[in-house]
Amino acid sequence: MSANNFFGLAEPVRFAGEGSHDPLAFRYYDPQRQVMGRTMEEQLRFAVCYWHSFTWPGGDPFGGATFNRPWMEPGDALQRAREKAEVAFDLFRLLDAPFFTFHDVDVAPEADTLQGSIDNLKSITDLFAQKMEGSKVRLLWGTANLFSHRRYMAGAATNPDPDVFAYACGQVKAAIDATHALKGENYVCWGGREGYETLLNTDMKRELDQLGRFLSMLVDYKHKIGFQGPILIEPKPKEPTKHQYDYDTATVFGFLQKYDLVDDVKLNLEQNHAILAGHSFDHEVKLAYASGLFGSLDINRGDDLLGWDTDQFAMNVSEMTLVFHEMLKHGGFTTGGLNFDAKIRRQSIDPQDLVIAHVASMDACARALLAAERMLADGALEKPLAERYAGWDSAENQAILKGERSLEQVAEHGRTLNPQPRSGGQERLEAVLNRYV
Repeated sequence: MSANNFFGLAEPVRFAGEGSHDPLAFRYYDPQRQVMGRTMEEQLRFAVCYWHSFTWPGGDPFGGATFNRPWMEPGDALQRAREKAEVAFDLFRLLDAPFFTFHDVDVAPEADTLQGSIDNLKSITDLFAQKMEGSKVRLLWGTANLFSHRRYMAGAATNPDPDVFAYACGQVKAAIDATHALKGENYVCWGGREGYETLLNTDMKRELDQLGRFLSMLVDYKHKIGFQGPILIEPKPKEPTKHQYDYDTATVFGFLQKYDLVDDVKLNLEQNHAILAGHSFDHEVKLAYASGLFGSLDINRGDDLLGWDTDQFAMNVSEMTLVFHEMLKHGGFTTGGLNFDAKIRRQSIDPQDLVIAHVASMDACARALLAAERMLADGALEKPLAERYAGWDSAENQAILKGERSLEQVAEHGRTLNPQPRSGGQERLEAVLNRYV
């Protein structure tokens, strides 16, 4: 199968309305429809990821590649990377996608030396710049793969070998340079192996200090080159390591506070990672907003029956409705977006399966966005929430929160009270959510 016209489609996917049964047409995603003062395209800011879409061969821990991808066949590695770019930009065109994302080694082959790898990345960066001139697609974020190569088996920034730390610095510098050159809106640090497999050979304080220094240098360099977007950390509790230092939103918040990085580093959150940490997606998003760390989202999901990161396309409308409800309440994305860090199943071997998967998930997101908009307009969740905490709005109770009352004063007031429990109304609120989705 040739990389030329890989998908066999000429015309971009169009909005056809709810009555359509065409898997290659949008039923809910109407890019120019207004949702709370912005177009749907501006609210959702979809991004196609390079790695799962064009680099993953369809293998799993128990079986090899199942996909027929001509750019994965033996040959000149840099030429294959150029062929892959042609197919990638064709998918961006077919989906009319506003953004894409990449790891450095997804787009350009690794060489025998760091400088050789940097040269390869620069070559593909130049190609991307040329192709972006004739396309609407922009770069949501770039990142460096500091986990696949065997040199990173004990981590990158947290590695016990300072030479590995230095090599990782060189790789990240090249990746953020490429992101900056392509006018990327964010830069992501995904610490796939920044953790441990056993505490028997791990000095946690030393490794956390190394990671804090690494990120501090990256923030300094970001300012030096004039990169305007935030650095994003993507929390994940485990897999491939037993324990990773960016376990969840709360853990990363404490880490950033300790190393004075809160102003420059935000979060890129993913549903499946939230579940692996024992949380819901909505929990992680709400806590990120509460901590001032919300940045961007990976819009994929896991399988409820499997305890590992399956990276499936997001299809759960009610789950996404709650996430978008929180986002819209806070004004929506700034530099962030919805990145499809998702892969088709290894049995989905037809080229058009990749297009259909994106279309279906974009529709699910659009449907959830519209439900969230209606919920906010009706105050469906906000009104009961305000009523539940209304007692704290009085002048006296606000004075407590502002630090204007001592423990003795509040305790004395408490002696005059006899508070009675009130229903939390969980089932009523679950019924409200179901009316909208």
